[in-house]
Amino acid sequence: MVEQTIEEAVRLLEEYRYDLPEERIAQQPVEPRDSSRLLVLRRDTGEREHRLFRDIVEYLRPGDTLVLNNTRVSARRLRGFKSTGAQVEALLLREVQPGVWEALVRPGRRLLVGSQVILEGHLKAEVIACLPQGMRLLRFEEPQSVHHQPLGEIPLPPYIRRKLENEERYQTVYAAVNGSAAAPTAGLHFTPELLQRIREMGVRIVTITLHVGIATFRHPEPEQLVQRRLHPEWYTISEQAAEAINSTPGRIVAVGTTCVRALESAAVDERRVEARHGSTDLFILPGFRFRVVEALVTNFHLPASTPLLLTCAFAGKEKVFEAYREALAMGYRFLSFGDAMLIL
Repeated sequence: MVEQTIEEAVRLLEEYRYDLPEERIAQQPVEPRDSSRLLVLRRDTGEREHRLFRDIVEYLRPGDTLVLNNTRVSARRLRGFKSTGAQVEALLLREVQPGVWEALVRPGRRLLVGSQVILEGHLKAEVIACLPQGMRLLRFEEPQSVHHQPLGEIPLPPYIRRKLENEERYQTVYAAVNGSAAAPTAGLHFTPELLQRIREMGVRIVTITLHVGIATFRHPEPEQLVQRRLHPEWYTISEQAAEAINSTPGRIVAVGTTCVRALESAAVDERRVEARHGSTDLFILPGFRFRVVEALVTNFHLPASTPLLLTCAFAGKEKVFEAYREALAMGYRFLSFGDAMLIL
């Protein structure tokens, strides 16, 4: 019975694959941020419009609430070697206690408990635990050494092969809370000036936090579809943010799939969320009933990825795939540094 269910999950994932030419994957962001293209998709009719991102003000209305994810990418990719001389790489994700970091390491099979590594900046660390999903706990010899100097590089997704000259360009202009392994990229299109214009037109702007974890670097496994669970990610919605969202007279507009997951994880009724601080493993698939989010700003996603499945759950697979086909034909730029969609 389980095997059949997994087979069904495999078939489902195959249905959400599409051909993404490599030249359509944006390697660098455009300048200014809000000059990226914007495909507007209406869920009820499938009607599409093609604009620039800064034109989003023409689709927002007084009384709407725009919800932003203010997480900041704090993960660092460090290179080094084992005590044996073998090369290693560690992606430091978060500090779970002073001097102890959760990390994704390569090659994982060679970094077992007790392994000693020396990383950039002469940082000495020991593997003290093996965690699920190929993760490790690294304990640094000098707990504060990781913070004392800017080391390594910001971890860009593997499909971005060009080095980023300015790392701040992989942060949203409102990033404030350290903890992410990747940027909530739908928010990369906003400028301070555009956000001010949105406020002045009577749209409430609310920030919540969801720290993007290692799931963003991986395709979903069939078992995850069967269990309807993703790798847990930490999120928080403050009392003030919940009150603002719950009193929205207009539409609740989520910027990015991370905001959607946080809002729907905290949903307690139609258009109502509860202030929460914890983790979510919510996996939003087609058939999901949205209780909070009424409009979505999102980028164009990888084939058969969890953000694409969420987007299709929100707008309908056929409408989303038609929009993707049109975007590819019209030269839109895809993925993290690419163009955006506004789904109404």
